[in-house]
This record gives sequence, structure tokens and C-alpha cells, in this order.
Amino acid sequence: MDGSFVTSKATPRDYDGCWDRAGMDLSKLLKRDPVLLDFGNKRLAQKLKYGGEMFPADLLEASSGTVFLEFFERDRETGDQKGVVEIDLGELS
Repeated sequence: MDGSFVTSKATPRDYDGCWDRAGMDLSKLLKRDPVLLDFGNKRLAQKLKYGGEMFPADLLEASSGTVFLEFFERDRETGDQKGVVEIDLGELS
């Protein structure tokens, strides 16, 4: 997780996160929740539904040229490495 939600801001606006596509059947995901794969209009559908944005962890973040997992592991201002939180949702049917 990243974004103002994980800062010391008194009123965070949103969060950013990434998820692992390994072993996923994306056709099932599209049927169940197409918004998770909707990156159009600056990810507006995701922001409206989830209050934040979620990216595939292995997708390249455009400005840095690194995959999102690595992008979220670096402080944008200092470049210092930072921790991330992993949430295992287990097997969903």
C-alpha cells in the first residue's frame, strides 16, 4: 500500500496498491470485477469504487520505469527504501 493513506497526513485522500497476477485467471477476474483492470480516465472507476488505485505488481510504472512493487518500495522524495504491507487473501472462489 502507498499513497497519502500511509503518511502522517491528518486527512489522507487515497491509497495506491499493487497485486500479484501470478497464477490468476484474468478472465475470471474480468467477469467478477472488471473495475480492477480498468485503468482508463486516470483510473476513475477504481477511485470511485475502491477509494484508491490498484495496479498489477509486475506492471511498469511509467515515470520510474520500474514495476509497481518496486516503485511502492521507494520513498518518492528521498528514494530511500521503505517497507510494504502484504495482505494474503488466500484462495477465492
